[in-house]
Amino acid sequence: MSWMILFVAGLFEIGWAVGLKYTQGFTRLWPSVGTLAAMSASVLLLAMAMKNLPVGTAYAVWTGVGAIGTAVLGIYLFGESASAGRLASIAVIAAGIIGLRVFSEG
Repeated sequence: MSWMILFVAGLFEIGWAVGLKYTQGFTRLWPSVGTLAAMSASVLLLAMAMKNLPVGTAYAVWTGVGAIGTAVLGIYLFGESASAGRLASIAVIAAGIIGLRVFSEG
C-alpha cells in the first residue's frame, strides 16, 4: 500500500509542478490555490509512504515520478523539446525508479 500512496504523491507532485506554470508567479488565484493544495497533498502522502519505506528510496521515487510526469507534460502542454537525448534521459530516470522498487527492502 505504501508504494501506491507514494505513486499518488508523485502524481500530486506533477500537478503542483505543472500548476506553478499556470499561477504566473502566484498572481492568479485559482491556479495558485490548486497548486498549493497539490503541494500539500503531495507532501502529506510522501510522509505517509515514508512510514514503511526507506527515506532515500521514497524521496528518490517521489521526485523521479514528478520529474518524469512534469517533463512529459511539458512536452505535451508547453511544446518543450522532445529530442532523443531528452527522451533517453527521461527513460534513465524511469529505469532508476524501477530499480529502486525492485531492490527496495520496503
